[in-house]
Amino acid sequence: MNTQNRSTKGFTLVEIMIVVVIIGLLAAMAIPAFQKVRASSQDKAVTNNLRQLSAAADQYFLEKGYSTVLSTDLVGTNSTQYIKAVAPAANETYPTGLTQGIPLTATGVAGQRTVTYSN
Repeated sequence: MNTQNRSTKGFTLVEIMIVVVIIGLLAAMAIPAFQKVRASSQDKAVTNNLRQLSAAADQYFLEKGYSTVLSTDLVGTNSTQYIKAVAPAANETYPTGLTQGIPLTATGVAGQRTVTYSN
């Protein structure tokens, strides 16, 4: 008599493939949503940095009576500077000169976007 001890425990190949497909579909839906939230967060951080630069420039204009200022006069650790540091959120570049009444623009946000702030 030829009897085989065949175990029925475990998963079949079809069941494992179905689980992999479901995980792939969930990832395909989640990744674009994550990237959208990440871009929005970066834009908000850059806008906040621009807002701080704008507020510091406005304070400088009021105190000194000038209508233009270099960002190096606003950012630093000296007691005459208004902002300690502007930390880039997504490798963006900020304007080096600020003029009263002109909106501030950060370019190269995440290598592709531009964010503008005007008060």
